[in-house]
Amino acid sequence: MLKKILFLFFITVLQVNAQSNVYWQQHVDYTMDIDMNVNNYQYTGKQKLIYTNNSPDELKYVFYHLQFNAFQPGSQMDIRLQHIKDPDGRMVNNKGTAENPVYESRISKLTPDEIGYLKVNSLTQNGKPVKYEVIGTILKVYLNTPVKPGQKTTFNMDFKGQVPVQIRRSGRNNAEGVALSMAQWYPKMAEYDVEGWHANQYIAREFFGVWGDFDVTIHIDRNYTVGGTGYLQNPQEIGHGYEDTSKKLKLQKGEKLSWHFKAPNVHDFTWAADKDYLHDIRQVPGGLKMHFLYKNKPETVKNWKKMQEEAVKTMQYYSQKIGKYPYKKYSIIQGGDGGMEYSMCTLVNGDVKLGSLIGTMRHEMAHSWFQFVLAFNETKHPWMDEGFTSYISSMAAHELSKNKTEKINFDRTYMTYNYIVKSGMEEPLTTQSDRYNTNMAYSIGSYVKGQIFLSQLGYIIGEENLDKTLKKFFNDFKFKHPTPNDIKRTAEKVSGIQLDWYLNEWIETTHTIDYGVKQISGNTITLQRIGQMPMPVDLRVTYIDGTVENFYLPLEMMLGKKPTASVFYGYWGWAIPEYTLDLKKEVKKAEIDPSLLMADIDRNNNVYEQK
Repeated sequence: MLKKILFLFFITVLQVNAQSNVYWQQHVDYTMDIDMNVNNYQYTGKQKLIYTNNSPDELKYVFYHLQFNAFQPGSQMDIRLQHIKDPDGRMVNNKGTAENPVYESRISKLTPDEIGYLKVNSLTQNGKPVKYEVIGTILKVYLNTPVKPGQKTTFNMDFKGQVPVQIRRSGRNNAEGVALSMAQWYPKMAEYDVEGWHANQYIAREFFGVWGDFDVTIHIDRNYTVGGTGYLQNPQEIGHGYEDTSKKLKLQKGEKLSWHFKAPNVHDFTWAADKDYLHDIRQVPGGLKMHFLYKNKPETVKNWKKMQEEAVKTMQYYSQKIGKYPYKKYSIIQGGDGGMEYSMCTLVNGDVKLGSLIGTMRHEMAHSWFQFVLAFNETKHPWMDEGFTSYISSMAAHELSKNKTEKINFDRTYMTYNYIVKSGMEEPLTTQSDRYNTNMAYSIGSYVKGQIFLSQLGYIIGEENLDKTLKKFFNDFKFKHPTPNDIKRTAEKVSGIQLDWYLNEWIETTHTIDYGVKQISGNTITLQRIGQMPMPVDLRVTYIDGTVENFYLPLEMMLGKKPTASVFYGYWGWAIPEYTLDLKKEVKKAEIDPSLLMADIDRNNNVYEQK
């Protein structure tokens, strides 16, 4: 009997360990039928959602996002705007002066016919009514029948929505005159993964979604052109620039057209519509089609026509630099509020100068690889999405420039990082995106420090290894919601260098880097680590006779070296504050990090020259 008990215990342990090592993620299949009233900006929807529980857990409840509910007076988004030190200028009115601003939340002034909302009229699970409650921008559903591992369940929902006056990202009738920018507009199932439910209130920014297939039909006034996520299934019934002109167009009868889209393996669905949209299609070599929808204004048309060729080149560059874009369509749509990435499309400002339009296009398009194929958890790790996107879009701007220099210049990026450090307002990149004390700390941390994570990683493991790391990371983790540890492990596998210290110091702390040349005495150079964060050191030495030699001092805890033509002098332990080099010739000058890729907060002490 004892042997049998021990055997069963051993098998159970094996099963638990095996289960913990199995990758899984949830799956959703949406079918939605939407009827939009363009006169009062209200719409009704029928949603069928088949939810597959691929987790090892039994689920007794589920959560949906109702993000339009944030655009109401008294919401958390509204109150946050009224209390944060530096609110988003697009979301507030300044009742004071530039020197003494007095901010007023635009949401607080919305009237009942201007607010946004999503109201659930009915909800069933497998055909039976189910209990639910609305908590801010979250719908909590108490399941009649728990969903066991490996099971599917079907939810049917009737809902009603109202499109808010555009405050941020979503909305109607924005400053550029776009009628409908429809992002975060439908009841959206929250993600459940190994960390549990990610049912975060919509406060200001960033999203996370469940992979699935979408089948969406939108009934809207026939004068409106629609663009967004997915492939149009009925172009011959629609027109508006989508039809194959080799076939006779069959327009539907009635006041509305029914736009039928399907989007496979995405985690969001976004669309925009306007009566004055122009619609161009450009073929990218390799089969992909790019769609451009923008307002019919002379200057806008002129700039968008010029931007299209740059967009095609950018699409090709990213596919070569990171990995092949996995869909057959990508749309760039004038949405009228900055730029924001979505599945298979982006919404961008349209009435801007050509340089700004191209820059925004490049940044938002890059998100399609990082946020909408790799699909990081933006709420927890915004630095991965925004930082990686900023890095690769900077690389694209450099590589595709007509006046390309030999080496990309990151000076402005590093200067901005130094600014937040010296301000005393920096916060660790592990901070949840909505919980930063200031928008400045969030923005510089996510966009700038996140970008430096990669540029500096190239300094640590070598530029060629960084290129290989990005490609392998994309190939290994597309459609899988990777985490910070996954990029670290990928870089370790590519380079053979241990990097746990780098992820910890740069992401989980606000430790700073500061190395200096303490002194030169004849043939001897003494270096010192002043900042808390350790780093490997590249050192350029100029001798009295005018010759130059480069030395490489990796950290001991790297347990490896980057490929370099520099002379390996020896390892430097992080706990040792000073390091001495005894060379064969008399030294005139020593310079730490001539590549300027190490985020040293004080470069004044990086160079020492004998007088």
